[in-house]
Amino acid sequence: MKQIWGNTKGLKPDQLRRLENLYRRRIQPAVLISPELVRDMAQLSHELQRQIGLIIDRKGRITHTIVGDSQSILIPSLEAYRMDPGRLRGVRCVHTHFKQEPLTQDDLTDLALLQLDLMAAVTMTDEGLPHRIHWAHILPGRVELRPYQIREVLTPHQLDVDCLNLILALERELSAIRASKEPVAGRERALLVSITTAARKKARDSLAELAELCRTGGIEVADTILQQRKFPDPRFLIGRGKLKEIAISAMQLGVGLLIFDQELNPSQIRSITNQIELKVIDRTQLILDIFAQRAQSREGKLQVELAQLKYMLPRLVTKNTAMSRLTGGIGGRGPGETKLEINRRRARDKINQLEKALRQVQKQRHQQRSKRSQKGLPVISIIGYTNAGKSTLLNTLTRSQVLAESRLFATLDPSSRRLRFPRDVEVIITDTVGFIENLPKDLIVAFRATLEELESADLLLHIIDISNPRHPEQIRSVERILSDLNLNQIPQIRGLNKIDRVPPAFVDQCIERWDGIALCARDKNTLTPLIEAVTHAVEKQQF
Repeated sequence: MKQIWGNTKGLKPDQLRRLENLYRRRIQPAVLISPELVRDMAQLSHELQRQIGLIIDRKGRITHTIVGDSQSILIPSLEAYRMDPGRLRGVRCVHTHFKQEPLTQDDLTDLALLQLDLMAAVTMTDEGLPHRIHWAHILPGRVELRPYQIREVLTPHQLDVDCLNLILALERELSAIRASKEPVAGRERALLVSITTAARKKARDSLAELAELCRTGGIEVADTILQQRKFPDPRFLIGRGKLKEIAISAMQLGVGLLIFDQELNPSQIRSITNQIELKVIDRTQLILDIFAQRAQSREGKLQVELAQLKYMLPRLVTKNTAMSRLTGGIGGRGPGETKLEINRRRARDKINQLEKALRQVQKQRHQQRSKRSQKGLPVISIIGYTNAGKSTLLNTLTRSQVLAESRLFATLDPSSRRLRFPRDVEVIITDTVGFIENLPKDLIVAFRATLEELESADLLLHIIDISNPRHPEQIRSVERILSDLNLNQIPQIRGLNKIDRVPPAFVDQCIERWDGIALCARDKNTLTPLIEAVTHAVEKQQF
C-alpha cells in the first residue's frame, strides 16, 4: 500500500523516513490525535514549509500520510472506505495550517463532499510547535445555512475528546433520520437538481415534469434543488458550494441517486462522481431508463437498446456508478485489450447490429404502409405530449384495450386500428409514442422507424391536455418536434382533452386560443364534434 501521498519532490531521505514513521503510528480511538503525533507532524510541516495531512481510521490506524504545499493538501481517493447512505466515511482528516489559519471553506467542503468523520486543522507557532487544533463534523438534520458544526478550539493537551463515541452518535442520528425517510421497498430515492439560466417559473415547471418522470420510473423524489446562474459551471454544471450542500442533503435524506434536469456531458458526470459518492444520471438517462422498462415489442426493445448504447458509448470513461442504470451485458476482459477498450468495441459492434435490425424493421413497416395505401384507406395519427390522453382516445373510439395509464410514456409501441366513421368513412387510426420537452436526440433517431408512421399520415390528431398548466409549452414542444421531423405540412386537428377537469369558461378560452375541439377522451358522448371534424377533413381530401 502506498505510504506517502502528494508531492515528495525535493525531500531528503531523512524527511521521507520521518513521513513514513508518521504512517506507522497508532493512536487511541477516542483521541482526536495524540500529543506526540501532532508535535512530530507540526515540526516536520514547519521544516518542509508544506502542509502535512493524516487520514486516520476509527481503530486509530493512519491510512494515508499526505504531503501538500504551503496552501493546501490534496486528499487521495477514499473509494476503498465505506460510503453507505446515512453513514459517515469511517476516517477523519487531520492536517497542518500555517499563519494561525482556522478551518477553511475548502476544508469544510471536503468534510461535506467526502462525508468524513471529522476534519481538523493544526496551527503552529513560529518555532514549529503545535498551537491550536480547529475541528468540525457534519451536522445531522436539515440545516440549510451550515450543514456542519465547528467545535471549540483545542490545545495540544485537550485532544482526548472521546471522538469515537461522538462519531458513532452522529451516525446513529443520521441512521434515525434515514430510517424515518426510508423509501418504499424496491424504489430508489433521489434528489432532483436543476441549474438554469432561464426564468425561475420555467425551471420549476421543468423540475415538476422531471418529478413526474421519476414517478413513472418508480423513483421516490426526496427533494428538489434549483440554482439560477448566469453561466453553468463547465466542469460541474452546478457550483462546487452547492454540490457540497447536495452531498449533505443526500446524506441527511438517505438519498443514493442524483438526477440532473439538464443533460450532462461525459466530463461533467466524471467530475461530479469524483466529488460525491452518489449515483448520478440526467434527464436523458432517466427517460431512456423509463423506455427500457416499458418497451414491450421486439422493435421497441431494439430501439431503446440502441438509444442507450449511443448514450453510453462516449460515457464509458466515467465511473461505473454513473452508468449503473443502463442495461446490456457489456464488459469482460480479453488478452491485449483493456476493459475500457473492450467495452467500447463491444458497444460499437452492438450498435451496428441494432441499426441493421432496425433497418429491417423500417423495410417491413414500409411494406405495411404500401399495403395500406393500396387499400386507399386514409391514415390518422394521434399525436401529442406524453400523458395527454392519446391511448384513452384510441380505446374510446375503437373500443380497444390499448394500455392507457396516467403516467408518462405509457405507450411506446404504436397501435393501429381500423375505424368506420359516419357516412361510411373508413380510416386507419394510429396511436404513437408521446413527445416531451428535450426528447433525447438518440431516442428520436432510434425511434425513427416508429416516427416514420407519421410520415404516411394523411391527418394528425393533436391531443392536448388543457388541464395541465404547462399545456401552452407542451403544444409548442410538439410542434417543434413535428417541424424537426418535417411533418408540419400534414393537416392537423387539435383535440382539447380533459375538459372534465377545468371550468367551462376556461374551455371556451382554450377553444378560441388554440382553434381546437373540446373533448373528454373517456366520454364517448363528447367526441361527436371531433368525429365530425375528422370526417369532414377526410372527405375533403377525397380518398
